[in-house]
Amino acid sequence: MPRGSKPGERRGGGSRKGIPNKSTANAREAIARFVDGNAERLNGWLDEIYEKDGPAAAFKAVESLLEYHVPKLSRQEVTGEGGGPLVHRIERRIVDTKPRNA
Repeated sequence: MPRGSKPGERRGGGSRKGIPNKSTANAREAIARFVDGNAERLNGWLDEIYEKDGPAAAFKAVESLLEYHVPKLSRQEVTGEGGGPLVHRIERRIVDTKPRNA
């Protein structure tokens, strides 16, 4: 018996596009629980980093931790028709506010 799909046939295996896999969801959940359970400790660690290496290093530490909890947004590019530049158009309409039969 032949295996696989026939030419032109598409089988629907796998998850839908954009759905994170279970290990990613579990990792994010574990990081969230860790952050929630160690908020006071994290503040202390950030204070130590701040005092030793400065505010930029403390911010970098927070940014590195958040990277695993908050997903990065993908870059969005806005283009005009056919991928060209956007065309901005301003219309000015003069409207007569006085009734004609007055």
